[in-house]
Amino acid sequence: MMGQTIAEKILSTHAGKKVFAGDICLAEIDFLMAQDGTAPLVITAFEDLKAEKVFNKDRVYFVFDHSAPSPNMGVSSLHHLMRSFVARHGIQKMDIGEGVCHVLVPEKGLVFPGQLVLGADSHTPTYGALNLMSCGVGSTDLAIALATGKQWFKVPSSIRLDFEGTLPNGVCAKDMGLLMVQTLRASGAIYQCVEFGGFALSSIPMEGRFTIANLVTEVGAKCGIMEYDDTVASYLKDFSLPESSSPVKPDSDATYTAKKVLDISTLVPLVAKPHTVDNVVEVGELSNVKIQQAFIGTCTNGRLNDMRSAAAVLKGRKVSPDVRVIVTPGSRTIYLESLREGLIETFIESGCCVTNPGCGPCVGTHQGIPSDGENVISTANRNFKGRMGNPNAFIYLASPATVAASALKGSISDPREYL
Repeated sequence: MMGQTIAEKILSTHAGKKVFAGDICLAEIDFLMAQDGTAPLVITAFEDLKAEKVFNKDRVYFVFDHSAPSPNMGVSSLHHLMRSFVARHGIQKMDIGEGVCHVLVPEKGLVFPGQLVLGADSHTPTYGALNLMSCGVGSTDLAIALATGKQWFKVPSSIRLDFEGTLPNGVCAKDMGLLMVQTLRASGAIYQCVEFGGFALSSIPMEGRFTIANLVTEVGAKCGIMEYDDTVASYLKDFSLPESSSPVKPDSDATYTAKKVLDISTLVPLVAKPHTVDNVVEVGELSNVKIQQAFIGTCTNGRLNDMRSAAAVLKGRKVSPDVRVIVTPGSRTIYLESLREGLIETFIESGCCVTNPGCGPCVGTHQGIPSDGENVISTANRNFKGRMGNPNAFIYLASPATVAASALKGSISDPREYL
């Protein structure tokens, strides 16, 4: 019998039989999540199914993060619908100000190695950094899983991606993620799993790993799964691992559709140009691009190390008077620690606007919609037309350090000048 990838092994465990890429299986789900942009549709689909109760109230979370606090009456009514559903079924919620779903779920110890997780949000694969399989699904698919605790899967094939080398100074995990997107391209892994390993990855802290896993959505992947190691074990040491959790390794003779090795030893800061994430160039090629807005936050780069990285560039300096800078910590915990470390003070003194934890301007519903023709440099994961609320704006994607450096200069800049 041939060997299995991590994704094949996790689905085999949850389907109760051995499965391989291309097989169809019905698998049991360990954890479900929906946010305020998708949960109202989940509720409607759940009620259309005539479902009477959720499969396990302790394994379901609704998160208020995309338009939180509510910017208008329409959103307020949707939030009310969610809160009513939460109360009626006894499920869990994370309300306004707690942060971004993909930061909160791992931060609170809700998902674990070897598990199968679904989220009604496209960047749910972020959790794969913890050696689990997490997939973004549509609201109807989530509603079915909410009622039954199960979902049908076509087992994805896998691409093996190994990072090798040593990360140079001033270069971040976000640059590694953009290198991956540049290499695989926007449609290079459609309905596949990107399985990660390599010496370079073993030296990246969990926060950086979440950033890289977050970006597998941008190559069309069903999920991204990283190997279990001491870094994952250390991250989880304060949580009680459930019986459903067990680290998963690929077999040495597993079958992959492709194997790629990315050497990061000579990597430089990268930037994704409008209007596609795989339109990636070295930061030096864009030094003549003036910016009007900078954004530091999101489920990609709103973690504590991201705040530290940006603050290290901004400390003792003033942002350009021609640039609006919005900083949005990824969670309440990160906000509080940023306060304790003086990072929030650094942001404010340098001229930034600090907002409540949440998705902020990323989704384009409030808190910083750009004007026509403006250039925005952001730590987010998407830059298609209209992503931040205006199809006539231009979004560049980069690391927190690169965004901070660009905010200081007023044009896209190399952070290594300031570090």
